[in-house]
Amino acid sequence: MDVDGTSTGVAQVDGVRLHYTRAGSGPLVVLLHGWPQTARCWQPVLGELARRYTVVAPDLRGYGRSDKPVTGYDKRRMAADMAGLVESLGFAHASVVGHDRGARVAHRWALDRPEQVERIVLLDIVPTREMLRRLDSTIAAGYWHWFFHLQPDLPERLVGPDVRGYLEYFFERWTYNRHALPDEAVDAYVAAFSRPGALRAGFDDYRATEADTALDDADFAEGRLLTVPVLALWGAVGLPAKLPTLDIWRDHSARPEQVTGAEIPECGHFIAEEAPQALLAHLRDFLPKPD
Repeated sequence: MDVDGTSTGVAQVDGVRLHYTRAGSGPLVVLLHGWPQTARCWQPVLGELARRYTVVAPDLRGYGRSDKPVTGYDKRRMAADMAGLVESLGFAHASVVGHDRGARVAHRWALDRPEQVERIVLLDIVPTREMLRRLDSTIAAGYWHWFFHLQPDLPERLVGPDVRGYLEYFFERWTYNRHALPDEAVDAYVAAFSRPGALRAGFDDYRATEADTALDDADFAEGRLLTVPVLALWGAVGLPAKLPTLDIWRDHSARPEQVTGAEIPECGHFIAEEAPQALLAHLRDFLPKPD
């Protein structure tokens, strides 16, 4: 749904230019996309959310129209990007909705800056450390691309000649409602990852896994857990549905009673596009009520 007053902008944070879409007014809600997408993935829900909130949907470092530096893809750095973006827009705090890689950024952002993040919504993931700790044949088969993307240079060489073919593999395999990603959406994502540096940057996001896991393991060992309210949502068709996802997120919270979640029926990985009305219903119940 479109909404009047939608605009785009660029903020420079620590030398990196971050592109974002902004709409609406009221309390701030930041929407963080995943791989292999951009902020475009929020189009089915952005307009409705903007009726009650200021909505900001950035392209993460390395994605879309944002800069693609050769460093800084650990989630602490990427979360600091988002913190700087929020501050540059004049906001003291935000609710954060993250999908896929963006949910991992949201998780780290809430751990590092709980005073800035009011609450988080985490779409179709479990914590990085838990995914690797539970590695078995099912996890390995479901997340094979992680280990491929971790390799230096190889994925760029193999994927580069056929970006469309590679991305369409995931858009088909990870969806239940395949019609929810129309040709124009897929075209936009293929164009985004065909830009100079885009493939490498997306793979660098995955190549930061060792640094991300080390941070997560250290926090968990020290009892440094989430303190903000958490809503975890996952599609019924996908790997998180095969895991005790809600229990896992409660184990990663200092206040497990503040962690709620649900499975989205007849939905795959791309929740905002496959099941926008279901997502909006959960967000209405969870996000802070505007004055």
